[in-house]
Formats: sequence, C-alpha cells, structure tokens
Amino acid sequence: MFAAGCFWGVEAAFREVEGVTSTAVGYSGGHTVSPTYENVCSGTTGHAETVEVTYDPERVTYEALLKLFWEIHDPTTLNRQGPDVGEQYRSAIFFLIPEQEAAARASKEELRRSGRYKRDIVTEITPASAFYRAEDYHQQYFEKRGVSHGR
Repeated sequence: MFAAGCFWGVEAAFREVEGVTSTAVGYSGGHTVSPTYENVCSGTTGHAETVEVTYDPERVTYEALLKLFWEIHDPTTLNRQGPDVGEQYRSAIFFLIPEQEAAARASKEELRRSGRYKRDIVTEITPASAFYRAEDYHQQYFEKRGVSHGR
C-alpha cells in the first residue's frame, strides 16, 4: 500500500504498470474506524490517502513498484504534495510482510544516497494497518473522467 499525495493520480500511475492486477483507493494509517472522505479531509483521523496495489510477482517486482512510487511524488515534503496540504497527503509505504519492509527501507536509503534530493526524505515506512476502501466515486477517478494523470 502506497500513499503519495492525492490518491487519484497515484492510482492511475500504478494501474499503468504491467503486472498490476488491481488497485483500490482508500484510507490507511489512521485511528478512526471506517472513515469517510470528509472525515479524512478534516485532518482528525490520522489517515493517509492510500492506494492498495495488487500485483502478479511473476510479471512485476515489488522493487519495480517502489521505483515508480519514488518517481511519482516528492518524498521530501512533509504532509504535502503540490497544492494538496494535510496529513492525509503524506508520503508513506505501508508494508505487509518483512520482505516488503526490507525492500522499502533499502530503496529509501538508495534514493537518499543518490543525492537526487537536497532535503531529507520524509516518507514513513510502517506496518500496514486497516485499509478502508474509499467511496466508489474515488475509484479509478481519472479513468472514469477520461483524464490523463500527467505522468
């Protein structure tokens, strides 16, 4: 599960990856049970707008997904991506198994050492908590509207 700002564009980017079998947008990393979009936007639930990515490891690696994650957002801005500001827009990787945690930490360290960013990478890497699927109108938002996500 990946959080990298507004989930509409993040989901659209992952849906283009060969080997990604499905995606869902929702909320994770917070403390409120079954939050709504309005709850999350209020800044009181602790959730991040998150994309749950299901993939076929025979066709795409977790490392390739991580590479895309780092490319589609600025991991140095705390609680902000572009014009979107708030804890719900934070950069986060929610891992499910120890191998994902190790890969995420290694990729973050590799990016840090690369010197690509002058500021610190603030992306959190934490165990996945409950994922609450967002309202239907948020699912595949750009596809439903024929909008390019600009990647």
